[in-house]
Amino acid sequence: MPYGEKTLLRFTTTGSVDDGKSTLIGRLLYETKSIYEDQYAAIERTSLRKGFKDVDLSYLLDGLAAEREQGITIDVAHRYFETPKRKFIIMDTPGHVQYTRNMVTGASHADCAVILIDARNGVLTQSKRHGFILSLLQIPHLIVAVNKMDLVDYAEDVYSRIVAAYQDYSQKLDIHDIVFIPVSALKGDNVVEKSGNMPWYKGAPLLHCLENIHVAAGRNLVDFRFPVQHVIRPHQDFRGLAGKIVSGTIATGEEVVALPSGRGSTIKTITTYDGDLAEAFAPQSVVLTLNDEIDVGRGDMIVRTKNLPQSETRLDAIICWMDETASSMTTAYIMKHTTRHVRALIQKIVYKIDVDTLHRTHADNFLLNDIGRVEISTAAPVFFDPYKINHATGSFILIDPLTNNTVAAGMIRGVPREIQTVRRDGDQMGNAVAKSPNAVWSGWNIPREVREERNSHKAAVLWFTGYQAQANPRLPASWKAGCLMQVAGPCCLMVII
Repeated sequence: MPYGEKTLLRFTTTGSVDDGKSTLIGRLLYETKSIYEDQYAAIERTSLRKGFKDVDLSYLLDGLAAEREQGITIDVAHRYFETPKRKFIIMDTPGHVQYTRNMVTGASHADCAVILIDARNGVLTQSKRHGFILSLLQIPHLIVAVNKMDLVDYAEDVYSRIVAAYQDYSQKLDIHDIVFIPVSALKGDNVVEKSGNMPWYKGAPLLHCLENIHVAAGRNLVDFRFPVQHVIRPHQDFRGLAGKIVSGTIATGEEVVALPSGRGSTIKTITTYDGDLAEAFAPQSVVLTLNDEIDVGRGDMIVRTKNLPQSETRLDAIICWMDETASSMTTAYIMKHTTRHVRALIQKIVYKIDVDTLHRTHADNFLLNDIGRVEISTAAPVFFDPYKINHATGSFILIDPLTNNTVAAGMIRGVPREIQTVRRDGDQMGNAVAKSPNAVWSGWNIPREVREERNSHKAAVLWFTGYQAQANPRLPASWKAGCLMQVAGPCCLMVII
């Protein structure tokens, strides 16, 4: 197969501390002849100096001095290799609970994940935690590699117990394609070639599974989403919108609409470095030009007229807290969603998830590596699709405005819907009605319950707007004459009691 026709698989290795993730990837690189002779000679000398009997292939990935000294992975390491069938990008993620946030970052763009489990230790909490995170990230394919089989004399019963334990746990996860393989990364058993030490294993080796995973099915090629990154204006005769097509396809002449303005146009040209295209698809980076001059800037989104994302200021999301400072419900974080930045508040913590049991527990805040469900309100509408449908428009990060640290990564489930919300947003019969996109909820320094107790009555908001009065045929003409609408332009009066 020609080089240009090879498919690309991005996969990540996860697991608990010292389960052999870096060693496994080092073995794959070595067996596929993807390292230079001087690289191998260097790690061979290092292994002999440290008194190891075998060459420690993990040194091919653990490049930080602290990683080599402690024998653990801290940062996410990326490595590239290829076989006659496929090209691969490997993301070696850390196993220590302290670096779970690094693991989330590394696994977020993976098509497949390999969880390693030490055959001597069995299924640990961190193995479950990583499996749960992979399930939240909607990674469609999971390979569970039971490593260090050489240290348990390649015993089938040890392997079977671990498989049964993880299968029982994985029943609660949203992952439907799970493959189990017994391996020894240090010795090379069942990594590239089938091992003669485990004749009882009838499945394929790890590399064969990686080469034959079908990855295109998990990509959204239906919903066209184009977050604008930059407006290119090299001269007065050209104005293009640069960005990456995060999902779907687009062709010249198609009708599109720019959000949030809602102005429509058609695609004039699709420009790339190599020339213009008649059609483009995800994940290509292109420059679009429109047949109409409409106001579009960074953070806006170009979509098809008949295929629109949801636009809301209240979001229901699952987040993984990634900061050592606890979450706060009074801090206005910066939400980075595609190329858009908006202020966001954590309005409510619905529950926190115990990764051991997957039970939901009450929480007043999130600490480092906590995972749970929250309701978030934003200062401006966010254009999204649920994460299950579209990873690119269904994910976001929260940034602390003071430290500029990324404090959380989140996946949007949808819009919070409770019976109180339906009644508030509906008519007198409780039927939901359209909500104005320009009405944005803003919290106050005094909770509603405290205000009600102080004033000895339930809180209420009276909103008098001239538009509604003028358009309402049931109101007498004398009322309309004295309405605020007599003032030119939008005008309203709000009274909080």
